[in-house]
Amino acid sequence: MRLRQPSFGRNSGEKNKNILDSAQRAVGAKRLLARLFSASVPNPYFLEKTALSLLILLLAFVSGAFAHETRPAYLELRQTGPETYEAFWKAPAMGDNMRLGINVELPPDCQNVTPPRATIANNAFTQRWTVKRNGGLTGTEIRIAGLAATVTDVLVRIERLDGSTQITRLTPASPSFIVEAAPNVFEVARTFTVLGVEHILTGIDHLMFVLSLLIITAGGWRLVKTVTAFTLSHSLTLTAATLGWIHIPPKPVEAVIALSIVFVAAEIIQMRRGNVGISASAPWVVAFAFGLIHGLGFASGLSEAGLPTAHISAALLFFSLGVEIGHLLFIGSVFALTALAREALKRFKMTPPIWSKQIPPYAIVGIAAFWFIQRIAAF
Repeated sequence: MRLRQPSFGRNSGEKNKNILDSAQRAVGAKRLLARLFSASVPNPYFLEKTALSLLILLLAFVSGAFAHETRPAYLELRQTGPETYEAFWKAPAMGDNMRLGINVELPPDCQNVTPPRATIANNAFTQRWTVKRNGGLTGTEIRIAGLAATVTDVLVRIERLDGSTQITRLTPASPSFIVEAAPNVFEVARTFTVLGVEHILTGIDHLMFVLSLLIITAGGWRLVKTVTAFTLSHSLTLTAATLGWIHIPPKPVEAVIALSIVFVAAEIIQMRRGNVGISASAPWVVAFAFGLIHGLGFASGLSEAGLPTAHISAALLFFSLGVEIGHLLFIGSVFALTALAREALKRFKMTPPIWSKQIPPYAIVGIAAFWFIQRIAAF
């Protein structure tokens, strides 16, 4: 009888070859990691450019979609008679045929005096109509349908016949409110303080400018003077623009804000090369100058909310207070994260590569330059 030759030898040879290939790949990966994280990098310029390119592309893609894209919806009810109101509803939209799926739900016994007139323009859906309810809206509940399924807020302003107003902020967790009989200045203070904080913490471009100031001042008394100058300047233009004393279209303002970030971040790069510019020698001067432009950007966010006629001063004051609270929260978070990172490096006895210090300014320049080109193209 002829016996078939067993085949385990061939299979074992293939397995050995696979094992050898896996071992070689593991050794290659280990060598690559050692080159990346070693304090002495054989080719630092290649690694730096590669890391910076990937980081800039990633952050530009992500942040380009989120820089000042968190827009609140807005509902205004202006009383024109004892029982009639003119309603204005504005919700975020995209293009000419897509809008956020949230709608106003008035009390069921309300009647439309005029049919709603809807338009979509400039990435916003607007609707106007007149409603009537016996006895008025005082004491009734108004709800925003669909708000609980979103991540946006709704700013509500009710203007009564006597000129007094009610300002309310609705959230996905609290999508309804009760129409009050009299205005409450404490509610105005709370609403506009929160609005100021959110405007800063969701405005990535403003935060990136503050981060650039933090890097170039390196903390201490220079940082205090710089932040103070920035606060004074943006408060001036915020007040002037909100009260209608000056008017500049928002698109050029947003483009110059991006350009201000590029300028300061480029100064950081030059400073680390030994070329000290005005941002490094007198950062408070640069902060004051560009703060005037950033204040116009803050005013655009405040104008979307609408100012209560009887409490304009309070709204301005507490919105500015909210902006400063947002700045302090961000600065404190940066300091805390920096301290944690240093402690972790010290604990694990790790030394970051020298080129890693160049990542923040280069990334900031890349992202801000992308914003500038994007906003110029939108003119």
